[in-house]
Amino acid sequence: MGSNSQIIFVALFLYLSTFAIAGDPTLEHEWKVTYGTIAPLGVPQQGILINGQFPGPAINCTSNNNIVVNVFNQLDEPFLLTWAGIQQRKNSWQDGTPGAMCPILPGKNYTYRFQVKDQIGTYFYFPTTALHRASGGIGMLKVHSRPLIPIPYDNPAEEYPVLLGDWYNKGHKTLKSILDSGRSIGRPDGIQINGQSSKVGDANAKPLFTFEAGKTYKLRVCNVGLRLSVNFRVQGHTMKVVEVEGSHTVQNLYDSLDLHVGQCMSVLVTADQTPKDYYFVASSRFAQHPLSTVAVIRYANGNGAASPELPPPPPENTKGIAWSISQFRSFRWNLTSNAARPNPQGSYKYGKINITRTIKIANSRSSSNGKLRFGINGVSHVDAETPLKLAEYYGVADKVFTYNLMKDEPQEGNKVEVAPNVVNGTYRNFVEIIFENHEKTIQTWHLDGFSFFAVAIEPGRWSAEKRKNYNLLDAVSRNTIQVYPNSWAAVMTTLDNAGMWNLRSEMRERAYLGQQLYLSVVSEARSLRDEYSLPETQELCGIVKSLPKPAPYT
Repeated sequence: MGSNSQIIFVALFLYLSTFAIAGDPTLEHEWKVTYGTIAPLGVPQQGILINGQFPGPAINCTSNNNIVVNVFNQLDEPFLLTWAGIQQRKNSWQDGTPGAMCPILPGKNYTYRFQVKDQIGTYFYFPTTALHRASGGIGMLKVHSRPLIPIPYDNPAEEYPVLLGDWYNKGHKTLKSILDSGRSIGRPDGIQINGQSSKVGDANAKPLFTFEAGKTYKLRVCNVGLRLSVNFRVQGHTMKVVEVEGSHTVQNLYDSLDLHVGQCMSVLVTADQTPKDYYFVASSRFAQHPLSTVAVIRYANGNGAASPELPPPPPENTKGIAWSISQFRSFRWNLTSNAARPNPQGSYKYGKINITRTIKIANSRSSSNGKLRFGINGVSHVDAETPLKLAEYYGVADKVFTYNLMKDEPQEGNKVEVAPNVVNGTYRNFVEIIFENHEKTIQTWHLDGFSFFAVAIEPGRWSAEKRKNYNLLDAVSRNTIQVYPNSWAAVMTTLDNAGMWNLRSEMRERAYLGQQLYLSVVSEARSLRDEYSLPETQELCGIVKSLPKPAPYT
């Protein structure tokens, strides 16, 4: 090899090496999903463990990291995990919903590969198959800002995950059989915090975490329950909200906070009280039969048990709804802080974008063939044997589902059509989604693949004139929204992420029995600029299993 060739070779090698080093880091995990005995409410039952843990191991990463999770399913039934709030840019293949990918069969494994692209914040993962979430398989996913991008508060002394929510003493198989028989699973048995529950005065209660006097701590809190909104508070301490579902917020102080099913937030708590024990309190909201639990926060070198006098919960009924709506409105986007990118959040002027489509949806409770069903605008979703995304990619969608069975307006009457519910969304359109809740129970909705601006919640029915009440300046960009009884909520988003994305009730009973849909966002360019091709390692099932693979995107 001549000297010039050697120089070119070395230069190329150094260039490629530099590129590899400069690439975004990859974090690899290997998880074994098994059954094991757990007792969140003190009653031993079969739970779903990840690497022997409940809650499962946390994913602790930084914006733009590549995440690789090799999941071994050692259960006796198919299993899938979704990464709620992670947008999976161009990559619904990894979203972990039954409409996007095949389940991991018993005794098999699947390796998820995704990037937390341009995101920061507090999220969690959970199983989307059957009613597995009722037995575990849940864990936190924390996405930190990159070191060069400042956060709008001082670094806390420590941060702690708090996964709380309602819990049933019946296992997931029993609960699923109840739903399959056409009945409701009824009210939960209690509330758990990080897999445990306790009562005031329990001398054997282990501390949830430990504070040192004078220091400030960050609590990342998610409601991972199945049904109930929860209010949480820290005895004797105020909480400063700094992040809601991936957005830095205006930093207000609160004595207590409502957290609805599927929602996450981060709060700062300063250990500024007399060093002793204090209670972290979680109680149900808007439930006919109130539930509550406590956990101990212990000051290092403290002396004294927590006081039995707990901080009071917020009001209930009509006053409680007004209180909760007021708190929702107090959450504001921090327009001057950076998020995942080094530009202020407020540089995105969502309020000046023209709406191209309004989708108004209403949840319903009804029956079909004598069995309980939940629906949206007259359609009650049922999963197909072939994942919807695979059917679409292989060009056989017409053999699996019909687009746009559900209309953009609620239908008269209470009948539902039980079928896969797939709605076409135009790529890069700016859409408004109105959620109307005509029922007497609170709802929570989640949208995969996107964040949206939660611009309004009000009692009554929505009409176009209500747009004058929208927050078009600093509404929080998030992925869930609650809708109070006989109320409505409005969100706005750009459909700039091609894929098959799940819009669902976060109440698992309702989602399992049909209160969900899939939003199909297709880029006609079939370009890698807009969406990744089917991964070579992707599992195939249903009618596409024996079909030749389509040409990849270019």
